[in-house]
Order: sequence, then C-alpha cells, then structure tokens
Amino acid sequence: MRLQTQEGTGPAADSLLNGAESQYASKSTALPFGQHVSLSYVSGPTYLTAQTLVQQVAYALSDKLFAYSPESFDLDVAAKAWRAAQEKNSNGDVTGVQSLDTRHGAGNIALGYMFSPDFDLSKRHVPQTIIANTGMLQHLRPALDQLSLLYDVANPTALQVAAVDYAAETRAGLVTDYCSPMSMAEELGMGLVSSKSAFEVQHMSLLSTLLASVLPTMHAYDGITVGRETTRIVDVLNVTSLKRTYDSVLSAFKDDLSSKRLTNEGKLQKLMLAFNGELGTEYKCFEYHGHASPTAVLVVFGTVEASLSSQVAEALAGHGVKVGVINVRVYRPFAEEEFIEMLMPSVQQITVLGQVKDQASVADGSINSGAYADVMAAVNFQNLVAGKEPKVYDIKYARETVWTVAKMETLLGQLGQKSSDQTVKPNLRLTTGEMKQYSFWDVDSSETAGAPMMLAQLLSDDSSTNVSARSGHDNKVQGGALRTDLRCSQKSIEAAYSVKEADYSVVAEQKLLKDISILDSLKDEGTLLLKSPNWKEENVEKILNTSMRKSIAAKKLSLYVLDPAASSKVGEDPQLESYLLQLAFLKVARPDLYDSGLKKLAAAGDVLETLAKDLDAALKKIDVPESWLTLELEENQGLLPPEDLNVNSFTVPDKSEEEPPTYLRDWVTAAKGLTFKEAYGTRTALRPDLPNKTAIATVKEHRRLTPVTYDRNIFHIEFDLGDSGLKYEIGEALGIHAENDKEEVEEFIKWYGLNPEEIVEVPSREDANVLENRTVYQALIQNVDIFGRPPKRFYEALSHFADEEKEKTQLLMLGTGGNQESVVEFKRRAEVDTITFADVLLEFPSAHPSFHDIVRIVNPMKRREYSVASSQKVTPNSISLLIVTVNWVDPKGRDRFGQATRYLNNLPVGAPVTVSIKPSVMKLPPKTTQPIIMAGLGTGLAPFRAFVQERAWQREQGMPIGDVFLYMGARHQREEYLYGEEWEAFQDAGVITLIGHAFSRDQPQKIYIQDRMRQTLTDIRRAYLREDGAFYLCGPTWPVPDVTAVLEEAVEVESAAAGDKRKKEGHKEIERLKEEGRYVLEVY
Repeated sequence: MRLQTQEGTGPAADSLLNGAESQYASKSTALPFGQHVSLSYVSGPTYLTAQTLVQQVAYALSDKLFAYSPESFDLDVAAKAWRAAQEKNSNGDVTGVQSLDTRHGAGNIALGYMFSPDFDLSKRHVPQTIIANTGMLQHLRPALDQLSLLYDVANPTALQVAAVDYAAETRAGLVTDYCSPMSMAEELGMGLVSSKSAFEVQHMSLLSTLLASVLPTMHAYDGITVGRETTRIVDVLNVTSLKRTYDSVLSAFKDDLSSKRLTNEGKLQKLMLAFNGELGTEYKCFEYHGHASPTAVLVVFGTVEASLSSQVAEALAGHGVKVGVINVRVYRPFAEEEFIEMLMPSVQQITVLGQVKDQASVADGSINSGAYADVMAAVNFQNLVAGKEPKVYDIKYARETVWTVAKMETLLGQLGQKSSDQTVKPNLRLTTGEMKQYSFWDVDSSETAGAPMMLAQLLSDDSSTNVSARSGHDNKVQGGALRTDLRCSQKSIEAAYSVKEADYSVVAEQKLLKDISILDSLKDEGTLLLKSPNWKEENVEKILNTSMRKSIAAKKLSLYVLDPAASSKVGEDPQLESYLLQLAFLKVARPDLYDSGLKKLAAAGDVLETLAKDLDAALKKIDVPESWLTLELEENQGLLPPEDLNVNSFTVPDKSEEEPPTYLRDWVTAAKGLTFKEAYGTRTALRPDLPNKTAIATVKEHRRLTPVTYDRNIFHIEFDLGDSGLKYEIGEALGIHAENDKEEVEEFIKWYGLNPEEIVEVPSREDANVLENRTVYQALIQNVDIFGRPPKRFYEALSHFADEEKEKTQLLMLGTGGNQESVVEFKRRAEVDTITFADVLLEFPSAHPSFHDIVRIVNPMKRREYSVASSQKVTPNSISLLIVTVNWVDPKGRDRFGQATRYLNNLPVGAPVTVSIKPSVMKLPPKTTQPIIMAGLGTGLAPFRAFVQERAWQREQGMPIGDVFLYMGARHQREEYLYGEEWEAFQDAGVITLIGHAFSRDQPQKIYIQDRMRQTLTDIRRAYLREDGAFYLCGPTWPVPDVTAVLEEAVEVESAAAGDKRKKEGHKEIERLKEEGRYVLEVY
C-alpha cells in the first residue's frame, strides 16, 4: 500500500509505504512531511520545512559544513543524506558534512580546517558553514572569538543557528533562545540576521552567507515550531539559482566590500540594495507593520515574535488602534539611521520586547534585554539631530514563554490603549473564513500516529490549495503525547501558533481528554471525531466527563466515534488502523475528497475497499442530547488548556530497554578489577544493579501469629536498622530484595551443567555502560529470576536456541500465540501448572542457551514490597512487617512457594537482609484531629498498626487526636486475630475509638467488614463527613465495591438528613473525596 502524490506536492511517495504490511514512519520532523527529499527536489513551488531550506543553502554554497546537532534535533539530517547520496553543490563538488559532538572545545575542527597548512588557498573565498542550535554557542565561543580576530584571512563563515535549547529547570523543557545569539553577536562583533517566517528563511540564509563576506554572521530562526512546519513555498531557489544569485550580489558590491571608507553598517546597506535588486524583493533591516500613524510601537526580534506581532498589529490597526511593530530583521550590524526612518513622527512611546534567559532575569531590574540598549542609543541620536525623544521601555520575557495570538493581542492592545482612547476589540481572528483547520491528538506509540502527516500529503495534492502541517511531542503526557495541526487555505499560510479554533478535532487516544482541554481548541459547531475501541453507548459518561459533555452541547459540536474493533481487517492487521482513521476523517471532514482519497491511498488488492466497507460499522455519529446542556458541573474538574501540551521533544522516545551482552569471565578478570580499581573503574556497592537506595537490616524478631496447626502461616517480622540511617514515613512500603532458594539454585546449576565459580559480567541496572562481576552462583541467587513465571516473550526468545524443529515450533507457538490451542496452553502453564523459567529449560532440552544468554532472556529479580507495620517515631531503630507465606501444590504434586515470602520465613534472627523504601499513598490526614477510618483484611492490617502507633505517639506528645475506627476482617478469630491484644490495649487506652470485628466463618451466616461498617453508619457519617475524616482500605480487591457502597450510602443519608436542596450523589462525592486524599485504597 502506498500514498500516491502528484509531482511537486510533497516528498517522493515511493519511500513512504512499501507493501500492505508496512506503516508510515516519520524519518524526522525537520523534514517535509517527515520524509527525505533529494537536493534537486528543493526547487520552485513545493512543500518544505524551513530547516530543510537552511540546510540546502548551507550545502549548496559551502565547501565544508560543520554540524553540531544534539541527538534528536536533526539539524543536519537532510545534509547528511545528500552527502551520502553524493549530491553535488553549486561548485560541482560533494560538500563535506561533518557531524560533531556538542561539547566544550567544539568549533576547533572548523577553525583548524580553515587555517591548516595544507588548506587549498584557491578555496579561500568559498563559504564555510556551521549548523548548530543556540545551546551550542557557549561551546563554540572560544573558536568564534579567534575567528573574529583572524577574519581578514579566513573563509567567509556563516552560522545557521536554530533558536532552540534544552532548559531542564523549566516546565517547557525546550525553549526558544534568541538572547544567546544576540549577546554573542554584540560581544564578538558578529553579524546577526533573523527570519520572520518559513517563506523568507531561504533568502535570509543566503543573506547571512553573503554578509559573512563582511564579518562572521549568524542566521537565527525558530527551531521548535516554524522551523519544522511543512508548508508550501512558491519561490524556492534551486542550487543553480542560489549560486547565480550569490555570485551576482557579491559581484555587485565587491568594490564596497574592500572599502576602508565604509563602516560595516554602510556595507550592509550596499549589500541589501544589491540583494533586493537581484531577487526583486524589498527586504530591509527593519520592517514596520501596523497603524499608519502609531503613537506606540513595539520592537521585536525572532521568528514567532515577528510573525505574530506583525499580524496582530495589522489586525488592530484595522480596528483603529494606533500601534505598530518594528521587526528587527538584521540585528548586527545595527543600522541606527534606518531604524530611525522606521519611526513615524506620531510615535510617542517605543517598547522593546526583549528576551532574557529566565524568570529571575525578568524580575531583576538591573538586567535589560539585548535590543534595549541599541534602541536607546538610536533614540538618543535622533534627539540630538531632530530634538524629539520618544519614551523607551523594556518589556522582558523569559525563553520559556510561548507566544500566542491572545498574549500578543493583549500586549499590543495595552500599548495602544496607553497612548490613545481607542477601544481594543478583543479576540482577534487572524485566519480567513475559507481556511480549514484540523487538530489531531494521539500518543506516539499508537498505530495511528502517522495518519495526520499522510493526510496532509494527500491534501497537498490539490495544487490550488496550500497546506501546512506541524507536529509537537510532549513526552510527559501519557508517556508521549502527539499533537498535529493541519491548515488548508487558498492563500499562503503564515500561522506561527497552534490551532485554536479547529473545524475538526480527531482524538485518537481518548485518555488525552483527561489531560488536555482539547474541546477548548474546537470552534463552535465544529466536529469531534473520537477513536474508541470497543465502543459502547453506556460508556459515554466514563469517557466524557460532565464538563466535556456540557461543552460539546454548549458549542453545538457534532460527535463521531470510530471503533477500530468493529473492523475485521484491522483485527487481522492492526497497522491498517491508520488507514481506517484516515478514511473516517475524509468521510466526516472532507467528503469531497473521500472517493479520490481512496484512489490516492492506492492499495495492493482489495484492502482499502474492505476497510471502506468496515467503516460503515466502525464509524458512528453520536446524538448529543439536550440534557447535556443543563448538566451541573462538578468541582475539581479543571484541565490543562491546549497550549499546555509542551513541545519537549522532536521525536518518539526510545522505550526499548536493550541490554548489552553478558560475558563469562574467569577469576583473573575479576581480580584485576578488584586490585586496580582506578584503572578498571571498579567500585564497591550494595546491590549496585538496583536503582533504589538500599540498606542492610538484620532480623530482630520473627514471630508466627497463627497456630502451627493452621493452614495459613502469618508472621510478624521485625528488622533492626542498626547504623544504616534508613528513614521511613507512615504508610510507606519496605522493599525486600529477596534471594532464590540455595538448594534449588544448586540443583539447577548441576543439571544445567554450569560452573558455579565462573565469573559472569552483567550490566548494572543504573547504568548499562557499567558492568558488574559476579559468580554464576551469585547471579542465580540474587539477580536472575530463574524460578519466576516466564512471559510469552521468553518462549519466543528460547525458540531461537532450539535445535529440534518440533521443540522450536512448539516454543514459537507458545511465544506468539500462533493459534487458539497455544493460547489456551500458555494460560494453563501460567495459571494452573505455574511453570517457571527453569521448568521450561528442563522441558525443552534442545534449547540450551549459554548462561550469558540466560541472563539476557530471563527476567531480573525484582524487589517485593510490603506495607510497613510500625511507626519510626515509636520504634526509631526498627521496622516491622506482617507477612503471609504463599505456598501451593501444583498438578504434579510439587510444593510451590512464593519466592519472597519463603525467603523471609526462612530467615533466622540476626540474618542480614537488603531492603529499600518505597513511597505510598497511605498517608495520615494533615490534621491530628481528623478522624481516621481503617478497613483491613488479613495482612492488610499492617499499615493500620503503624497508623495507630503514630496516633498514640501524637497523643503522648500532647496533641489532640480525632476518632480512630478500625474494621478488621478475617476467617476465624481464634486463628487470625492478628495483633488482637495490641488493638484491645489501644482501645482501652482511648486511642482506638471503635473496633469492628468481621470474622466471616465464626457463625452460620457470613459477616464481612462492610456489614460491620453498615452497623455503625451513624458513627461513620459523623466522623467521615461532618468531621472531615479520611477512609483507608487495605487488602484484597474483592471487598472494594461493597465497602464503597456503604460509604456512598453514608453520603446520601447524610445529605438527606441535612436537608440539602441539591441531593448529593454518593459515587460523585466519593470521587471528590478521593481527589482530596480522603478515600485511599491500597489493594492487590
């Protein structure tokens, strides 16, 4: 299956899809539609990204291209592809492309190349280009400093700089950075040019390369959004045209170039004159937009800032607001006279919108933005000459600021109001009525993640329509959220901001509805298309909360649901889900293109025809009832606005955890590492393979709480923390780093034929580059979960080692679920036979992987976590657990045990144990006077022992405490009255207010904790609802619905008794209490 496109509308489609089993995959967001293009493709009217155009100019005109691109930024992705394809530059040579590390000392290679003794002096006039992001400038500075000093004998050097940097201290992650190049241009005497949009980025890249003939020059352009947006650019110069323009302009002002009489500002003016004359353009160092007689102007620098402010200023001017914008296209050299010419006689106030590093710099009055001093100097010069001096102000903003239409409208509107009596019309619309806007929301792991870009390319086939497409990744939402905005218009599209009024929004991952206010970015009477597998009408309230349903009704939105599970073809091949979504979008949003879209999405066979038939069942229009409009909003339903999807990545994060190979070594290798630690990087650590902070504790007490004759072994175990310094809080869990049974390990080593003393080198879990040395015996005791339950992938991995074809096939079927029989068989093995990794290795003797392969394919041992049953305020140097041993007999009559509980049960007093702490949601309420209501079954009582100890300690310190209710459930009081004497003692002391025993099998009728709770409903209503109590349930999951039902009943009874005009719904109130941390479950 492949996407067919017309020539000249997008990248060659042959590279997109190849066969029905393939999936569209974006190569890079820096490329047009995410796909590679040849150098010859970059010509005439076509779809490109600004980032591709920057690389085209650099590759076409340079002898060498030195690229410093952080991983995933892909600033040189196109140039590297052209180099690999041996594409020729304008001089008939293959440009040298060197991708270099981003580190201190960067730039020395470029400097060394130009000044090396064997440099070809006949190429001294040929430009050299450095491609980097602004975060690299600090590392390039020493080399650029030297270059500036030696520039008279150096090659013309241009820096194409993407204004983007990582800022870990900000919520955004990625920030737009112009203050770095501005300060460097000022300090090193370099030129600095900026592009206002993708339409002029090629020309500005060319201009900066020409200006490099005068002084080393940077071209800064947006590196987050505009720089990566695919859009149609009409007048793209090909390599030949670039060379001709470059030579012509250079020739036109070559006499001025060597002039000692002209300053750099004068040479810039001559260059601009020749540049405009050759291209037929009207570029200026400063560009004005807005009212013809403004009383206030805003001075801006930067791509998004210039594009957005100029559009907003023009729109405000149409409403009579006397405000304007001066876009600084060439910041250095700063042509003061030309800046003064931009100031209308009516201007009374000049405001510089200047970027600074962070919010602290914004608040610091001693710090000014970069352009402020230049504007002040120019205004002072004007005052001396003309005797008039407008007031100059500096409005600073941090790099993390994301400019939107609303923000810019507010700023310019305020400036206009300050200097005039005009009333600013709110909520400007910069888009034309004929423009169609579409937003797609998905997660990057979805089969449909590539669908929007495929649709964009399909829409671009219409030569009468302009299409723009932009994607942004937010790796902090749902493990990787993806937003793609598409715009279609008969006119050129310049929109340096996210879609705010989409005609259609497609939500391909319904979980995103809870994380982002997607509906806020939909226009009134727009359409929402929601992908929801296994859709059921009764689930609409679960997927769409009250505020969403009310918003859908209030905005009069059309609602469609796409259920991919209703397509048999998608069931056979999940990759086809992307095409099903595209067909659904075309049918709903662009019915005029549906039939032609089917042809353009040409298929091998009848796949798409079948999908089109499936679409009738999969796509449903949902009626929006009028009752949604009158829904009453619940509290605490605030969501993030759409712009809070922060672009913090340019690519899908690598979620695979590929482990390096493990090797067997001898004692000599280990001895060298231990003897010469510095040379071998050896360090001594406690369980270094584990990411948690671990400590050693020793068994202080081991006490069985149930009778020896009882079938359940529940025991109390207490550890002495010694001098470990381990600290824990109420409700936290203790991680036990258990070990495998020694006898079973020795038996496995014997029959598998391993040498227990051989050294195995395994990667550390903290750092895959750090390898740890252990014996085979130690690895099986502490690292390898050889007696754990194998997942499907283990069977599949083991099949590759099988020599016998029958065993290979059986393992592969079990691992892949090749047929229904193998699915049933795997389930039986896992749930009935409780097969272990070791059992499988014994069962299939022809599959005999080496030990380093065993370490690779068998799961590592994980810590087991148990709720802490003590308060450190009461027992400062010890910690307690309540454990039930897990044991059973398998169908073969073999005794089976839970690995961690058997390990703990076999520990003698004084035995050392590796432990660590894990935080938990089980926390006491903030006020000691707030009642606590605890319901625990079996060992679920553990955290409540800690709670009660803490309350007792608080009381001893003179603090007032609230009521303490304890509901405990077990089978028999005689055998399972866990900590019974302690509970009664605490009750006698007045710490526990109420104990509700629920021993289910001590009487003819079953009694459970929910029954005891219902018997004391009046007490629960008082403590929980009137006195702001907190409820906790710990133990197995089965009582959750019944226990919750009691609490909901308490809510409704209390509401009725209080005479509430609006009766509270139990389940909604419990949800609210859950959000407040007053309904806490820790169940398993």
